[in-house]
Amino acid sequence: MPKIKSGIDVSAEGDMTSMIDMTFQLIAFFMILINFSDASNNQEIKLPASELAIPPDAPPEDAIVLQMDSYGKVLYSGDGFVDLPVIRQRLNVKKNLLERAKPGSASDATVIIRADKNVATKYVRDMLQMCQELGFTTFAFRAASQER
Repeated sequence: MPKIKSGIDVSAEGDMTSMIDMTFQLIAFFMILINFSDASNNQEIKLPASELAIPPDAPPEDAIVLQMDSYGKVLYSGDGFVDLPVIRQRLNVKKNLLERAKPGSASDATVIIRADKNVATKYVRDMLQMCQELGFTTFAFRAASQER
């Protein structure tokens, strides 16, 4: 007697929907945890330690990050360490761009200064004076938090 084949396919495949959903949730979770603000910071600059150093609540909207090494050279926008006169030119361009976009916004921009702990105070003072001459008035200094 010949066998009659049934039309039922017996294969054991699992539903992958929940696995894919969990994978996307984990990706979103780790993307939230990653601190992208440290990615642009130069790791060669060793910040001074301070007991009063606390992380900011939120990053400033128009932030200009100036990083100064121990020799008084300044890094701005990843172009390499240069002297203050070159930074003055670049900041003047940035100021003009901010003013064109929104008049008066240069004074609202926050200049974040990351100075090496071994840099002479004179260089930091000269950089602050240069920024003030260009019209920037809001400053934030970065320091490493000191363990108690």
